[in-house]
Amino acid sequence: MSVKNYDIKDINLAEQGKKNIEWALRDMPVLETIRERYKTERPFEGIRFASCVHITKETANLIITLKEGGAQGVLAASNPLSTQDDVAAALVKYWNVPVFGYSGETKEVYMKHVQAILDTKPHFIIDDGCDMVATIHKSRRDLLADIIGSCEETTTGIIRLKAMEKDKSLEFPALAVNNSMTKYMFDNRYGTGQSVMDGIFRAANILLSGKTFVMCGYGWCGRGVAMRARGLGANVIVTEVDPLKALEAVMDGYRVMPIEEAAQIGDIFISITGDINVIDIPHIMKMKDGAILGNAGHFDVEVNMKGIKEHTKEIISVRPNFDRYILDNGKSVHIIAQGRLVNLVAAEGHPGSVMDMSFANQALGAEFIIKNRKILENKVYTLPRETDEEIARLKLKSMGIEIDTLTEEQEKYLNSWSEGTAS
Repeated sequence: MSVKNYDIKDINLAEQGKKNIEWALRDMPVLETIRERYKTERPFEGIRFASCVHITKETANLIITLKEGGAQGVLAASNPLSTQDDVAAALVKYWNVPVFGYSGETKEVYMKHVQAILDTKPHFIIDDGCDMVATIHKSRRDLLADIIGSCEETTTGIIRLKAMEKDKSLEFPALAVNNSMTKYMFDNRYGTGQSVMDGIFRAANILLSGKTFVMCGYGWCGRGVAMRARGLGANVIVTEVDPLKALEAVMDGYRVMPIEEAAQIGDIFISITGDINVIDIPHIMKMKDGAILGNAGHFDVEVNMKGIKEHTKEIISVRPNFDRYILDNGKSVHIIAQGRLVNLVAAEGHPGSVMDMSFANQALGAEFIIKNRKILENKVYTLPRETDEEIARLKLKSMGIEIDTLTEEQEKYLNSWSEGTAS
């Protein structure tokens, strides 16, 4: 596919983008190993990919890996503010990938870009939030006959896919990449834990030690952020609706309480749940003067920004990606990144070393669906555990770490029911 159309900020940024992409690859040995195999086997020969993802140096390496495997690829940004413009330029100039996305694009431009990549009539979808899959099912049903399947990166997107599967509206197989252990145990916990802190510090430049940090949601991402906040000296409160996760947070040593109570004592609030209005107006109006709010969920719906604006007398830009909202109750709150993804708008997202495993899952997931297209149903799938274990094995090898293997006697014991205390 030759580059005839693209929409990026500045092609002259390409040289720096190329350096950043190559730098990230140095920390992505698992994906690089897969790339070398793909160069020979070409599993995606003739397959048109359409990807709607965060355009970062790490994601660029996934797109290049798919291209090395024979894929024809086109790319759009999955978030109006998270695009690294130099990376977008490099993909166009050096890898001949049509890219539609630039930092600061409007929602209208974003939807235009989604339509532009769908106009290439893709066979396979790489989605980040399920926007492309949902758009195809709602308004681009003309594409369904040619689509083999999709891979979904986020918890938010998987929630939407599961809802589609439940009401039998999903019309092709989808792979829940986020449900692979080498994705959620590492990317969500360690990647999100670090990158959210990075976003907070870049935006606000505050000392976290001694502050009361309210973590809304205790899934794998919430666990990671809470762990990092505590490690930096914060007093961490967790809010939850799931009794099992709430109990786990208690057992992990955190205070657990309703958001309405936490709102009155917190200094910093971060929401990662995949749901809407988690931090809502009744909570915000009770907060301390100067409280800091941020969202690390995929969509900008977790902090009720529309409601905040209705109660705002003035907005002051304090620092890049850090605004003070002066409220009509006489207090003010600070919002990071306009309520969008704090770690990808105010910072650069996860480091390459953790995205290495996530994007290994993406690449192998696409290969899994394409190879098994004749037997897969219109359901949401997870990669086989053997694939998870192989990714972990490759990661350990790249770190110079060896582990034990079972002896023949141990294998036999584990697979037998006849040996035990009475034998």
